[in-house]
Amino acid sequence: MTSGTMTMDSGTPERSGAPRARRRPLISNGVLGMLIFVFTEVMLFAGFISAHAIVRSRAAGEMWPPYGQPRLPVEATAFNTAALLVSGIVLLFAQLAFRKEPARARLPMLAALLLGAFFVLAQGTEWMALIAEGLTLTSSTYGGFFYLIVGTHAVHAVAAILALAWAWKRLDRGVLTSEQLGTVAVFWYFVVLIWPVLYLKVYL
Repeated sequence: MTSGTMTMDSGTPERSGAPRARRRPLISNGVLGMLIFVFTEVMLFAGFISAHAIVRSRAAGEMWPPYGQPRLPVEATAFNTAALLVSGIVLLFAQLAFRKEPARARLPMLAALLLGAFFVLAQGTEWMALIAEGLTLTSSTYGGFFYLIVGTHAVHAVAAILALAWAWKRLDRGVLTSEQLGTVAVFWYFVVLIWPVLYLKVYL
């Protein structure tokens, strides 16, 4: 090149005009929203358990459950609890399988769904037996707290089962995304993990 020709600095990167790729967030919006919801629900159950503990402590020296009220089915509910915990483990396997090959998540997701449905149906059968024995929402403070706490969890469990069924249907159609699965899984893990705490506090 002649001295009158301007040279370009080879160390300066050329601008291609292409937009920079956005960084992928660590937590998706759906999962983050569900985590916030779960946090508020944990506070709700914490309030229920605190109130239950206060009432039970005031009954120190007296019969608990109160006289004439049926005892809760501790052993049968322990089996139901085990089924619910297994469903959470199975769903975790489904998530891991989904990352490698979505089709492989169908069976474990279905298993988690069926185990969750078994838990709700088994608990419902036990509640009907307790009602027949005289334990109702208005029979005593004991019964009121039992149905308030356990019933609220049942509502969450049914909602989570419906969410799992929705996710499984989308997976079967091949349109389920990892964000959708993660959002539903967070809700189900909440239902699974909060239950042992409720079981220990209410049943024992």
